[in-house]
Amino acid sequence: MKLIKTIRRALLKVGLLSLIAILSSGLSTLAYANDPIKIGYVSPQTGPLAGFGEADDYVIDSIREQFKDGLKIGDETYQIEIIVKDSQSNPNRAADVASELILKDEVDMILVSSTPETTNPVSDQCEVNEIPCISTVAPWQPWFFARGGNPGEGFEWTYHFFWGLEDVIANYTAIWESVDTNKKVGGLFPNDGDGNAWGDKNLGFPPVLADKGMTLNDPGRYQNMTDDFSAYIGAFKKDNVDIITGVMIPPDFTTFWTQAQQQGLKPKVVSIGKALLFPASVEALGDSGHNISTEIWWSPNHPFKSSLTGISSAELAAGYTESTKKQWTQPIGFVHALFEVAADVLKRSKDPQNASAIIDAVKTTNLDTIVGNINWSKGPMKNVAKTPLVAGQWRKSDGDFKYDLVITENGQAPNIPVAGKTELIE
Repeated sequence: MKLIKTIRRALLKVGLLSLIAILSSGLSTLAYANDPIKIGYVSPQTGPLAGFGEADDYVIDSIREQFKDGLKIGDETYQIEIIVKDSQSNPNRAADVASELILKDEVDMILVSSTPETTNPVSDQCEVNEIPCISTVAPWQPWFFARGGNPGEGFEWTYHFFWGLEDVIANYTAIWESVDTNKKVGGLFPNDGDGNAWGDKNLGFPPVLADKGMTLNDPGRYQNMTDDFSAYIGAFKKDNVDIITGVMIPPDFTTFWTQAQQQGLKPKVVSIGKALLFPASVEALGDSGHNISTEIWWSPNHPFKSSLTGISSAELAAGYTESTKKQWTQPIGFVHALFEVAADVLKRSKDPQNASAIIDAVKTTNLDTIVGNINWSKGPMKNVAKTPLVAGQWRKSDGDFKYDLVITENGQAPNIPVAGKTELIE
């Protein structure tokens, strides 16, 4: 190590080499050759999006354990310091904590997860301050285009991996086409990054549904944390919609679905992004969560393993349940994958504490992770790497938990096995 070699040379100069043996027992604190590498991590751990951060403590603790003896990069070993910040489900707070990580904590890179309301302001802060940033758990279009991304140029310091609107639309429409409906779709799109993207007339659901002979009833954007969806329910009942879709935060879907039951809205299929990702959100619906569908980005059945620890998706999920006594949740895999990518990038960088060297390594990433292969050279944009997406339904379970999430559609990722067929809501 550089520091130990420097001490050795100094001791030789003054004839004190014999003291090395005496001092060696006290050099354990000098085992790392450089200042620690600081990694900032931001996610919504409180607030209405807290479901996305529910498993963060478990994943971060396991990563810290993995890095407890440092990370060997070339001939040197570096301490890894992970600094965690809560966005509180607030875009302004997300920007503030990112700025704090950059200017106060002086991190070498930032990792950020979960919805455009968190990923976008953090990414923007990193882009302005020229700090390497890797983000995930937001469809790539609202991450890229809502930040003013130019397809011909992209960004310099911020990179993203996840699926896109084209994938969730393909999965949802495949579910709808596999059952008998009148092809009338009711849309629930909030006035936020996800909602505006999903309902976009060019990039979102509308043009695809039109091509498939489906009609979309979109009553307009609503504000998150709305407490009355009667106007939407009335519009859907009047139009006799069989299918309801959208991208809602968990409290909003609970409100909508409770009011829909009370007001006699009875769709055959309900496919909702974001809100139905988490077991706790579905359990909050009581018995009315049976056969409600959602996208599935990661599960114990995904045939992938960690490049960092070697464990499989099934083992990671089981470890979480054993440790917390809670049901697995989808963000577990992607938060773990963020640190897989970070470790891989740092190992391949010529200087892991130089921002330009880190970004150069990010650009050449080609890594098989617990969420699939991540490779930014494949596009669809300069700064975007896509991961596979399937879809399925929540079904009542006789096991340890009230509902199981069953994969029923894998047309976009046939290597991920299905476990059943789509069924209509009873």
